Amino acid sequence: MPMLDRQDDLFVLDLGDGENRFHPDWLAAVGAALDEVEKAEGPRALVTTATGKFYSNGLDLDWLFAHGDQYEDYVVSVHELFARLLSLPLVTVAALQGHTFAAGAMFSLAHDFRVMRADRGFWCLPEADIDIPFTPGMSALIRSRLTPRTAHEAMVTARRYGGDDALAAGLVDRTAAEDSVRATAVELARAQAAKAGPTLGTIKSRMYAPVLATLRDRDNPMG
Repeated sequence: MPMLDRQDDLFVLDLGDGENRFHPDWLAAVGAALDEVEKAEGPRALVTTATGKFYSNGLDLDWLFAHGDQYEDYVVSVHELFARLLSLPLVTVAALQGHTFAAGAMFSLAHDFRVMRADRGFWCLPEADIDIPFTPGMSALIRSRLTPRTAHEAMVTARRYGGDDALAAGLVDRTAAEDSVRATAVELARAQAAKAGPTLGTIKSRMYAPVLATLRDRDNPMG
């Protein structure tokens, strides 16, 4: 399960050591961690990362197929996680030490910056291959954070991007060796810790107002 650690003005949220799929309990744990980060005072920034082969493999499809009657509520909770992270009043950096797929890739896009392992691991939106269409909120998030050309290729072809290709396409902001991914993300986040506060929250909320409205449309989350 996700674990939050504070180091002075930096919070590090480890998403777990498995596939880190979005089980309801996982979503609740991440939400509680974000509560703690948001309630803290003074300079602060957030790095999210994971332990092992995966950063996150996205939606928990096994749970979802077993609880089909809760599908819409589940999607609403995922959308809210994306919206909250996108508008968090502090700088956030995703340290992608492993595979980052589907909703896990979208989760990474809700961060301000991304650092990816250079030599192994893929960033991928496989929805076209697994026959699961993007929700309007997901589409809005992806299109707001990527160039039209990259968004089109990633969403339509389900391409798997390695570190160098992800950097060239603008999916990530930096690449690093395996043992430097977290440290690079921490350095990037710490340099921006002083910007935390209501002003930054307002800037993000206004910058992404249409995306946030779509993600928070509880009446019609599926389009």
